[in-house]
Amino acid sequence: MMGKRERGNFRDKKLLVISPHFLTFVKDQVTSLSSYFNEIVVVVPLPHIPKILQKSIKRFKIYSWRIDAENIPQNVKIYTPKHLALPLLKNLNLRFTIRSINKLIQKENLEFDLIHAHFTWPEGYVGAKLKEKYGTPLVITVHENRKWLLQEYNSNEQKIHLAWEKANAIIRVNKIDMPLLKKFNKNIYSVPNGFAEDKFYPLDKRECRDKLKIPLDKKILLTVAVLEKKKGHKYAIEAMKEVVKRRKDVLYFIGGSGPLKSKLLSRVNKDGLYDYIKFTGFIPNEEMNLWMNACDLFVLPSLSEGNPTVMFECLGCGKPFIGTKVGGEPDIITSDDYGLLCEPASPEELAEKILIALDKEWDEEYILNYAKQFTWENIAKEIIGVYKEVMKDET
Repeated sequence: MMGKRERGNFRDKKLLVISPHFLTFVKDQVTSLSSYFNEIVVVVPLPHIPKILQKSIKRFKIYSWRIDAENIPQNVKIYTPKHLALPLLKNLNLRFTIRSINKLIQKENLEFDLIHAHFTWPEGYVGAKLKEKYGTPLVITVHENRKWLLQEYNSNEQKIHLAWEKANAIIRVNKIDMPLLKKFNKNIYSVPNGFAEDKFYPLDKRECRDKLKIPLDKKILLTVAVLEKKKGHKYAIEAMKEVVKRRKDVLYFIGGSGPLKSKLLSRVNKDGLYDYIKFTGFIPNEEMNLWMNACDLFVLPSLSEGNPTVMFECLGCGKPFIGTKVGGEPDIITSDDYGLLCEPASPEELAEKILIALDKEWDEEYILNYAKQFTWENIAKEIIGVYKEVMKDET
């Protein structure tokens, strides 16, 4: 299956990608990498729960069926092998997953020269088992936010650490966590996420606001993130109490859906902020560029991150980013010319940064020029550099 490799030559090579989904950063990264390879095969294992268990285990969640197969390159193929998934039986489910992928490989006679797994568990471990069986080098990208990564780091689950040890290289999406991973693998590379420049680019603010029916005379703040505790929405709402004391021309849109929606709505109403904070619900991909260009500031009050893709999308539209000092955000917002950062869970400091940002004259062109290095095309070049080192070692 492998054959002799030439250093850095991928035109005749085939890449196998294992991921829990094929959306956003995985899809955009694969699309950019596709021009370097003869073929990329994406495997998204599809859990199947017996109906009787679906009814009785309401809290058993599956996220891995999410796939966006529209507008993909011709040399990218997506497979969704089904496997039995039984709640609470993690190791058995893992065996089912590996078996389903092996069956797929044999049935479709799939060939691959390199495996790239996204996330450590279970994808990284599955990749390690495939490496063992087929003798193919493995790269794992660790996308996990820092809280999640620390849980894995301190876990008693040996398979997680085995995945890191068996990988030929590990890509971490930020720099702060590299020392942790170096305890398991010396080949650690920091490569950030990126943005798709054909989806996120500058548009006329007035036209975008007209289309979205947003007032032209307001300073618009925007957050787009799943409504979960880790995204820190409640601190942004608290910060807005302070912001509106200083200025009344601010309107804050919160985009996204999630389990905290009703609780956050109640908080807004209780604090009397219903004239200043609006919930848009889920924002479809085709509207994201409109929203980004309609806003004056993008705000992400997260408590924990890996390296949020939405930060790069914001910069790609020439908008300043107001965030927190978590994950890879300090790696990217290295100057007050690109945005401002505060400590997480600090509404007072977040309010201060928002007010400073509202008064600041931002240089859109400067932000846009800075953002160019984070297009997926350029990030793909960095990933290819990692692949070259891995394939060189295997020659």
